[in-house]
Amino acid sequence: MFLSVDVGNTQTTLGLFEEDGTVLRQWRMATDRTDTSDQLHERLFGYFQMFGLSLDSVDYVAIASVVPILAQSWQRMARTAFKAEPLMIDATRDCGIEIDMPDPRQVGADRIANALAAKTTYGAPVIVVDFGTATNIDVVDAKGSFRGGAIMPGLLLSANSLFERAAKLSSVPLVVPPRALGNTTETAVQSGIVIGAATQTEGLVARIQRELAEEGENVPRATVVGTGGYSETIAKATDIFDALDPDITIRGIFQIYVHAVEKHRRMSGRS
Repeated sequence: MFLSVDVGNTQTTLGLFEEDGTVLRQWRMATDRTDTSDQLHERLFGYFQMFGLSLDSVDYVAIASVVPILAQSWQRMARTAFKAEPLMIDATRDCGIEIDMPDPRQVGADRIANALAAKTTYGAPVIVVDFGTATNIDVVDAKGSFRGGAIMPGLLLSANSLFERAAKLSSVPLVVPPRALGNTTETAVQSGIVIGAATQTEGLVARIQRELAEEGENVPRATVVGTGGYSETIAKATDIFDALDPDITIRGIFQIYVHAVEKHRRMSGRS
């Protein structure tokens, strides 16, 4: 089996795949920058045992991390737990999608995975809105190239900043209120944060759609896909999404691994 690891700033997502790409299990755990490889090994062992699985069943691993210090810990853990050299994903390698940006090295591995999986699943053009610590908008143009997008503070980050700095406001559940016009402090905060995030997403996506359309004649409207921890919440406040796809990042990591293996086989065949 194959293990896909997406190390984000707040959460780490794990996906266990059959070799044909079927997702067997998905886990989320808090990202802790102080975790050592031994601690990660222990946590992963517990997750596998919970579902009657063995670490010995994992043959291949790929890791996409936006936390450099944890990338090293996960790499060491994989070598110990799975006796396998993990594929470390970043923009310096061929990931199976053209990155049409001035400096591809600046692009996070999770965004590349989103772009590849979205293109493979939904075709091009496609826009992925990923609601994590930051809300990333990742854009694949009509030619199938990853073009970049937009990055803004995530829902929880915005909420925590507001609660910390506004003395009279206390933490409230991040759910969609009945109306945008809040008639209590709680619903006003929910409107501002949740409906505000939905409206911000609508505006940015609309502008990106127009800019893509201006690049050539007969450019189709881009499919819009939501993913990430708060995508289902935001989807209740907007009709902008054509699909919600919670597995898109871990699938993209799997697809990057498959592309790397196939490329290696082709290169070996030439030699």
